[in-house]
Amino acid sequence: MSTSDSTSSTLENSAAGTGAPAAVTKNNVSLRFAGDRAYVCLDRPDKHNGLTLDMLRELVRVAGVVEQRKDIRAVILTGNGPSFSSGLDIAKAMGDPVAIVRGFIPLPWRGTNLFQEACWAWRRLPQPVIAAVHGRCYGGGLQIALAADFRFVTPDAEFAVMEAKHGLIPDMTGAATLSRLIGLDQALLLTMTADPVDAAYAERIGLVTEVHADPIAAAERLADRIAGRPAHTVASAKRLFDRSWEATIRRTLAIERATQLPLIVRQALSRGTK
Repeated sequence: MSTSDSTSSTLENSAAGTGAPAAVTKNNVSLRFAGDRAYVCLDRPDKHNGLTLDMLRELVRVAGVVEQRKDIRAVILTGNGPSFSSGLDIAKAMGDPVAIVRGFIPLPWRGTNLFQEACWAWRRLPQPVIAAVHGRCYGGGLQIALAADFRFVTPDAEFAVMEAKHGLIPDMTGAATLSRLIGLDQALLLTMTADPVDAAYAERIGLVTEVHADPIAAAERLADRIAGRPAHTVASAKRLFDRSWEATIRRTLAIERATQLPLIVRQALSRGTK
């Protein structure tokens, strides 16, 4: 059994036989609360958790639910099946161009559109968010993982900013997170080439926090350590560092949208002429 298979099995069996509350799944996103933890799982395993518009909306909704739970001290974000997420299911998304346009319009009080908020909602939470990643972590899936506070990954996990292969750019907050986490040159390298990189390389450039054979167990251990600190201190620390980003984040996200829009139009027109 591969590391990815083992991680997926751990996820599926994590509540079995423990008396833990069952996960509630809606629109291929599951949510489970156990003790002081929230477990959020991308649950479209037959498609490597390819993201649909409904999944993006559900991620935003679930983040809002978690935010209201003052007893929750940490969030662990995972993907069911062979991969964390292969990114946006472009074929399915393009089947509803009106919804794409609506999703692209930013909400003025947030400064994000649907695609961006599905990621940035996790950055907004006062609780630390830990992504446990295995298998493919591509495109929009990578941008969700990057919006977490920490990323623990399996040795065989693979990462890619895939948008360039489709004539697009990373527009789900990737412009904000990539350059801040790994620096401008590495962000450009990953974005321009769309080349996949392995876990060891990702750890070396700072794309991920740590590599572990069992990233879920590693996430649990970190959550235990953080839970030993006062909740208000943890929330304040997260807010402090996030606010240092937010001085320019709205402008960065606006630039993302302005740059992506003509590329989407170009892609739509090219599809229409085929």
